[in-house]
Amino acid sequence: MPGSTFGKLEVSKEAGHGHSLFPAGQFVPFILVTTLFFLWGIPNNLNDVLIRQFMKSFAISRFRAGLVQSAFYIGYFLMAIPAAVLMRKVGYKTGFVTGLFLFGTGCFLFWPAALAGSYASFLFALFVIASGLSFLETAANPFIAQLGDPDSSERRLNFSQAFNPLGAITGALIGTVFIFSGVELTAQETAAQKAQGLYAAYLQAETLRVIKPYLAIGVVAILWAVLIMRTKFPTIQIEHERSTGGHGHFRELFRYPHFLRAVGAQFLYVGAQVGTWSYFIQYVQESTRQPEKIAGYFLTGTLAAFGVGRFASAYLMRTIAPNKLMGAYSVANVVLVSLGVLFPGWFGLWCMFLTSFFMSLMFPTIFALGLKGLGPNTKIGGSLLVMAIVGGAVLTPLMGFISEKFHTIAMAYLVPLFSYIVIALYSFFGARQTEAVN
Repeated sequence: MPGSTFGKLEVSKEAGHGHSLFPAGQFVPFILVTTLFFLWGIPNNLNDVLIRQFMKSFAISRFRAGLVQSAFYIGYFLMAIPAAVLMRKVGYKTGFVTGLFLFGTGCFLFWPAALAGSYASFLFALFVIASGLSFLETAANPFIAQLGDPDSSERRLNFSQAFNPLGAITGALIGTVFIFSGVELTAQETAAQKAQGLYAAYLQAETLRVIKPYLAIGVVAILWAVLIMRTKFPTIQIEHERSTGGHGHFRELFRYPHFLRAVGAQFLYVGAQVGTWSYFIQYVQESTRQPEKIAGYFLTGTLAAFGVGRFASAYLMRTIAPNKLMGAYSVANVVLVSLGVLFPGWFGLWCMFLTSFFMSLMFPTIFALGLKGLGPNTKIGGSLLVMAIVGGAVLTPLMGFISEKFHTIAMAYLVPLFSYIVIALYSFFGARQTEAVN
């Protein structure tokens, strides 16, 4: 529309570089897909609440509760390649629709799982949700990166990814307000309820609190799938693979050292991010003795810092090279996490709180840097970068194990500390695009 905000955005250019950030003439699909970044942020960060809730409602350890993230990110890992294969044959739009229907189905499975009071059924429902999100991420990240000027792909992907933490904040708030009851029994109260035969009813009531939020999210996912089905999507240049004979092959990806390093960095980053947030509520409670709802609001706050970091990074990348900015942010997190480990308490809490701001640009920046120069291998390359999300399944239980071994959650944050050190090295020395090795 002439003179509208969207019209102005269509012709906006990177300051000093003359590269278009937003895709001209494709704002409806751009907005629909960018909204997906918001939508999948909700279940991702509801998991952080679920870990604490399931420790209470199923009376399980931190390690067993950490299996929430294992089930979730194994779904990402196993479905990334099928998602890439499907989209290579039929395009990104089908990937979006398939992912949203799986996402909605997994949310609806929370109802029978809660009624049955089965922890294993919840893990299966989370696996189905993550399977859907794997389709969405495998499709959305390269779609946004390629929907426009390739020279501004990192900034464009950071812009779209900036809406993901808004979904994360929403998820944490939903969990804190609608799932946490605020009732935390002491050992004496638990023993008294068991003696009176009331403890089983308490556990069931806590378990049932998850149903309504997930049913509502499932309905939104299905409605968004229908909306995308009814919208005309552009054909991304890379989707002409079949007509040009360039299908791309997994084995060809091993010829790109910068891509392989990106996969390793992404594995460690996702493990650091997921682990940090998964145990953040418990870090707050252990360090400051605050109740679960207050800890939940602290989680919401650190996710807000993450969102601010995403938008700030998209702005700063106009003048600072993405890999250098990510390197500086990684060094900042090495310092902050070290202080959080050494000085648990209010000071350590605020240090851990600030790490979310500096981790904010890492996922989309690693993703965009890794995809550069892959040509017809872009989709399958994107699927492997999504598969690297399995770092959340591996490092989160490891953090739970360490916390139980040392009897403090603070020591578990040595895992994210190691990850940020490696990401800093990748940023400064390993992210540069290299020619394919023959």
